[in-house]
Amino acid sequence: MSRSREPSCLNPDWNEIWKKRQKLHESSKLSDDPTHNWNKRENAERYDLNSHNEYDDRVKTTLAGLDIGKNSRVLDIGSGPGTLAIPLSPLVKEITAVEPGAGMVEILRKHAEREGLRNITCVQKTWEEIDLSLDLPTPFDIVIASLSLTMYDIREALQKMDAASSGSVHLFWFVDMPFWERMYADLWEPLHGSPYHAGPKTDCLFGVLYQMGIYPDVTMLPLAKEYRFGSREEMFGFFHKRFGAGTPEEQKVVDEYVTPLMRTEVNAVVISGNSTFAHVRWRTTQS
Repeated sequence: MSRSREPSCLNPDWNEIWKKRQKLHESSKLSDDPTHNWNKRENAERYDLNSHNEYDDRVKTTLAGLDIGKNSRVLDIGSGPGTLAIPLSPLVKEITAVEPGAGMVEILRKHAEREGLRNITCVQKTWEEIDLSLDLPTPFDIVIASLSLTMYDIREALQKMDAASSGSVHLFWFVDMPFWERMYADLWEPLHGSPYHAGPKTDCLFGVLYQMGIYPDVTMLPLAKEYRFGSREEMFGFFHKRFGAGTPEEQKVVDEYVTPLMRTEVNAVVISGNSTFAHVRWRTTQS
């Protein structure tokens, strides 16, 4: 891993490419999609339940790639219900979890209380809203953003992450289209009459870092995604909302698409798929 602060004159401007891809991606979302509202407890609970079933391997892999110790102070950006913060807590000195979703924060705090963890502090804000001098006890030994790089101006977000760390920054982001995004890509045009636009991926992220003078280590890792439901009816209802299928004809399109993907387990209907994500990491100039 190497690091340089020399300015880059390379073109194209990867931050602008990220912005364009992110803007197009946002245009492919339903403004009233209820399944991604993380202020709602029911959505956060579903995410949390699925994370316990499917993310064990990812969490173990993620933790193994961090240079943590008992005295480490950790910043977890986009912490969700504590997918990383809860298992990290016994291994480090303290964790600050930045998470804007009220439902997610509520579940994280309940997990911490139930397990007797007292070294996790929650800050309910987006990363863009964070003021390092006012909101966080910087610097941190380790800054993590795991599958949470949804910021529009990614260069500004990365600069803030770099400034918040006196040790290392660890980003985990998508390399290809994850399973759920492939579902959107297949169904969006049949349902809504326009092509689906995927969000920016690790190639774009690496380009932004390169032009910032940061040359990170990058490791490719497998990423599994699983949806579990109590019945076929629950599954169909969830995906009708997810993809905005309001009419019987639209719901039939969704049902015919997801049915071949499902498998039945004991007391559960499951849909799953695989993709790849990357661990992008570097040591800061303050380290």
